[in-house]
Amino acid sequence: MPARDALVFDAVRTPRGKAAPTGALAGVKPVALLARVLDALVARNRFDPSAVEDVIVGCVTQIGDQGANLGKIAALYAGWPPSVSGATVNRFCASGVEAVQRAALAVIGGAAELVVAGGVESMSRVPIFADQGAWFADADVARATRYVHMAASADLIAALEGLSREALDAYAATSHLRAARAWREGRFARSIVPVLVDGRTVDRDELVRDDATPERLAALEPMLARPALADVAAASAATIRAAYPELGPIAPRHHVGSAPQTADGAAAVLIGTAEAGRRLGLTPRARIAAVGNAAVDPVLMLTGNVDAARRALARADVALAAIDLFEINESFAAIPLHFARALDVDPDRLNVNGGAIALGHPLGATGPILLGTALDELERLGARRAVVSVCGGAGVAASVVIERA
Repeated sequence: MPARDALVFDAVRTPRGKAAPTGALAGVKPVALLARVLDALVARNRFDPSAVEDVIVGCVTQIGDQGANLGKIAALYAGWPPSVSGATVNRFCASGVEAVQRAALAVIGGAAELVVAGGVESMSRVPIFADQGAWFADADVARATRYVHMAASADLIAALEGLSREALDAYAATSHLRAARAWREGRFARSIVPVLVDGRTVDRDELVRDDATPERLAALEPMLARPALADVAAASAATIRAAYPELGPIAPRHHVGSAPQTADGAAAVLIGTAEAGRRLGLTPRARIAAVGNAAVDPVLMLTGNVDAARRALARADVALAAIDLFEINESFAAIPLHFARALDVDPDRLNVNGGAIALGHPLGATGPILLGTALDELERLGARRAVVSVCGGAGVAASVVIERA
């Protein structure tokens, strides 16, 4: 069977809530967050959900409320027919991009006509590391695999790149200011799906601050200087010294203000063939031009987004200069700055509406959220192509290139 285009018909997301007992979405079960975006796809596009062959969902901490294959269970919870299958995948923070990739490749390869790719994470209800995975919770495995805390990896990257605390704080402040501007100008309006929580409507990202400044961020204590993290900081420092003995001690530079904010949220993307679109009356907004995965040294785990993007661009046969927008997950301020340097990306094309530092990073949902953000902005600008790239734990990363239809 010849390859077919994987068309994006729609992309929706919930607002992102603060990951805390008092967070705006903390009272909503992850399965209900996912069901909400599935409902929204049907309501907005008026198709019969029985036409969907699979629901593929990214979720990182698959335990408790997030266990038992949320992809399938959310479809049932949304009232979709039992014939709709479902799966849940984990590529750490790149899980949502992985879901998009799998959906696109199923369509391109002829395995499916219409698939929903999505992601969810309720970090209020299921905190990061709650699964006590061997990578970080088993001391023997952690040593053997050279586990380091992600903030330590980010600080190492900043040291290797010569990025000062001041440069990191300046980037973080810019993320907040760009996100605040995007909300003022209604740039997220097309994708946002309101969520009803205890009789009130949540329709806005909760974490954005329009008063963030480098000066205010400068007053925050570095994450790995906190006494509570002394043991993990020491273990991470020892691993880094063994890998980079020439660097000497690395001063901690990232803090809660220059790190991705933990968040709750869900997103969904409707992907299918041109024939399925014609049959169901769906109008394509874009196509998945190419995908790419990569992995790097786990000590430098947050740099894999560069190689993943390069692979996707090579497969799309598209030059960097032809990319109008880059949506790069802000897993600490050093990461988008490193990405921009590595690929010589104009800062005015990178995370133009802010990123996870300002808006939050609901782990498994971040990939499809970024895809929707990129698509909305391409349409607003009348531009054509975007790259979405997300790095993750242990060095994994995943990327997609999208092109407006």
